[in-house]
Amino acid sequence: MRAPLAPIDILAFVCEILAFVTLAIWGFTMWPFPWNIVAGLGAPALAILVWALFVSPRAVLAVHPFVRGVVELLVYVSATIAWWSMGAAWVGLAFGIVAVTVGVLAGRRRFA
Repeated sequence: MRAPLAPIDILAFVCEILAFVTLAIWGFTMWPFPWNIVAGLGAPALAILVWALFVSPRAVLAVHPFVRGVVELLVYVSATIAWWSMGAAWVGLAFGIVAVTVGVLAGRRRFA
């Protein structure tokens, strides 16, 4: 039986969605025409694939919680770097701080 959803779980989900949307925005805006389609669809698709394989509640590959945390952190770091490369360093910094904090709190809740 699953534990009921807590507010931190909802925040973690929102951070994941924002990371995927950020990668799509980055791909569509930072590349010239033919490549913006590839990067705009490919970057979030790759992040979603990695998330589904390792971080999802129903992950395809069962990995050690440390590996799960590292993969989740890499998705958040990629979104933060995308904001920085778009010239919105403060948005990237704010997203990184919020996402990592929520990720740590959600990860600690899974161990409790």
